[in-house]
Order: sequence, then structure tokens, then C-alpha cells
Amino acid sequence: MDNSKVIDAQKRFTTTVENQEELQWISLAKQGDQQAFYSLYQAYHRRIYALCWRMLADKDSAEDVCQEVFVQLWQKINNFRGESKFSTWLYSVATNVVLGHLRKHKNWLQRVFSIEDKPLEEATTMPELIDSSRPTELDKNIAKLPERARLVFVLFAVEGYRHEEIAKMLGMAVGSSKSQYHRAKSLLRQWLTNEGVCDGV
Repeated sequence: MDNSKVIDAQKRFTTTVENQEELQWISLAKQGDQQAFYSLYQAYHRRIYALCWRMLADKDSAEDVCQEVFVQLWQKINNFRGESKFSTWLYSVATNVVLGHLRKHKNWLQRVFSIEDKPLEEATTMPELIDSSRPTELDKNIAKLPERARLVFVLFAVEGYRHEEIAKMLGMAVGSSKSQYHRAKSLLRQWLTNEGVCDGV
């Protein structure tokens, strides 16, 4: 018997079971079941926190905004119609909450806790993220990017938004979004190459 086929079948079965369980949590949460909502929180908290940290590059702000995301989720979960994956929909909610948080601050593109103004050792330190793994060198360097470049890079490369969508979100021209993305890639390539993480890729 081909063990790889057996393992693949087991993975598909596990994924199906997990999806069914998640759909049940969503259905119950829509009815106001707090335990079901907490199950969703446990399933997604680390990943949403990771997204908030990458976009904000500030631990305290990321924690506050992550909690706000789940407040919004509780209030808006009935808006989820199942037309996309729940994770995709939740990440969209989270992205909007992060951007809303940024806009609430005066001069939000140059706010006081901008990573550019922090000491290098603080900028390169971040808490443990998904699955309690240590942060990657890429994550640490994303945090060091200038804010516009960081936001565009996370939205495009990590979250999969198109430049047209990012331009609307951030109030910039499509060309500026593309320019900031290439700036981010150039800086990351330079930093990672200098650190020996990549070889001039």
C-alpha cells in the first residue's frame, strides 16, 4: 500500500472534520453561543495577532487591535455568508480594523510609535507568534520597514490584496502602492543578504 496516499487521505479527512467543526462554531456563535465563539477565538487568535503585529510593528498596539478584531467579529459574525472561507473573511475584518486604528491617530503615517523611530534592538524583537514558533528573520525585518512600505508589503505579499485594493485602503495611487512594494522587497533583500539569510535573491 502506498503510505503517501494513506497519509494524504488522512489529511483530507482531518481537514474536512475541522471545517465541519468550524462551521458548527460559526453557526452557534451567530446564535449568541459564547463558548462556540471562544472556540473560534482560540483557533484564530495567534494568526490574527501575527497579522496585527506585522502591520503595526508595535506589541501593545497589536494586542489592543487584536482584541478589537474579535469584538468586531462578535458584532459582525452574522454578516458572514459563507461565500468565501471564514479565515479569508476574518482576515479582511482584521485588516480593516488595523487600518481604522491607524487612521484614528494624528498623522497616522508618521505616528509616534512608528518603527523607524525605535532603537534597532527594540525593532528587531517580537513576541512568539503562530504555533509558539520563534519569529523568522523575515518577520523581524518586515518590522523594520518604513511604515508605508511595510503596510503595502504585508497587504500584498502576506494577505494577497491587489495593488488596486491596497491603493483604496491606504489612500494612495496604484503606482505608489507598487513602488512601495518594490521598495520593501529591495530593502528586505538587502537586509537578508547582509545577514546571510539569502544569497542575493
